[in-house]
Amino acid sequence: MNVSLWIVAGTLAPVFLPARAMKLSRSPQQPTASGLGWAEDFDPGPVKTIGAIEGLAALGLILPPLVGVAQILTPTAGLGLVVLMLGAAVTHSRRAEFQMITVNVVLLALAAVVAWGRFGPHAF
Repeated sequence: MNVSLWIVAGTLAPVFLPARAMKLSRSPQQPTASGLGWAEDFDPGPVKTIGAIEGLAALGLILPPLVGVAQILTPTAGLGLVVLMLGAAVTHSRRAEFQMITVNVVLLALAAVVAWGRFGPHAF
């Protein structure tokens, strides 16, 4: 199970790191132009905050157990991604972007597996 949790965490991290970079490094109009229509509903501050949270969570899934320091951050990052994906699903449902809700639910489930596994029976 430990290997499975590493695989799931290793799958989630590369999904959220590029998303972080796009939200943090671009102007407020660029995320909307590149397919993130929800960004037009928010000021630049919250979009950048979401990007920062995604980046910290992606790093929190991999780095703490890799270096053996503060390993509680891994399940906490998974839990943070669960909350983030719940918010994303609500945002997409308000905008009637139902295809994106499927993506949010899949990412939420993967993050929940990491949080459950690392908080519970397969902690480091």
